[in-house]
Amino acid sequence: MLASIAEREQFRMKFKIDFEIMIEIQNSQECFVMLWRKLERTRRLLGGQCKRFCIRNVMKSWFGFEANDDFIWRVCHLCEQEGWNELPEPSLFPRKHREFLRAIVAVKTGISYWRINLKALDAAYSIAFPKSTPININKKGKKVKE
Repeated sequence: MLASIAEREQFRMKFKIDFEIMIEIQNSQECFVMLWRKLERTRRLLGGQCKRFCIRNVMKSWFGFEANDDFIWRVCHLCEQEGWNELPEPSLFPRKHREFLRAIVAVKTGISYWRINLKALDAAYSIAFPKSTPININKKGKKVKE
């Protein structure tokens, strides 16, 4: 861990890492809202730097040195996407991003990919992007047997 403020600032300037992004990731709706918003801000940041908005670059900007090839591979393997493929805008096409955020939370917390709270993740999307269509709006409801 970097001890002094000067060392942190020098490290941040050298590697262009935002220390606000280094957060404790949890399987909760509050954390998911923050991750959705960070994802949109990162998309804008990478676009301003003329860098590709892909899983690899997002993880490098969020996690710095912690985002090594093994960590990136585990996340990409869980979300069944490739690290260099460009991601669409999160507010317009959220499905790939939902799986990506789900995989990050699974790898960082050490819990199973299938135990991530999808209802909280989808509700967080609706909070982060209130003018967008909710993720599960087109799903058919279960028929109740009478």
